[in-house]
Amino acid sequence: MASRRIFFRQLKVDARLGMLPHELERSQPLVIDADFDVDIDQPVQDSDIDSVLDYRRLRETLIAECTRGHVHLLETLSERLLQRLLDDFPQISALRVSLGKPQAFDDCAMVGIEIRHQRPLEDRPGITPV
Repeated sequence: MASRRIFFRQLKVDARLGMLPHELERSQPLVIDADFDVDIDQPVQDSDIDSVLDYRRLRETLIAECTRGHVHLLETLSERLLQRLLDDFPQISALRVSLGKPQAFDDCAMVGIEIRHQRPLEDRPGITPV
């Protein structure tokens, strides 16, 4: 089956995260990279956004979950984000999300966490495992 990949590169949000004293006092920049694979199970109807996964909704979900409230660990945020994306978008067959903190260290551009997930065949709409 063919798939389509939707991606975001360097989506920037101000997030409340971290456990150091200065991180508890204020928000900090968070950089998000994400890839979403979607099985192509119907033809694209050029005038019907509902015939595809609307990347505006994905962007809104990324921003909403990453700015919802204070989180101490990037690992916690990445797992919450993964679960929300899987729950809200059953058409996603696989995803990769990277969360980076560009201000964490002076000697590197960014440090972060990447999480990947592939939905089992039996959990994907329109797919019948053989």
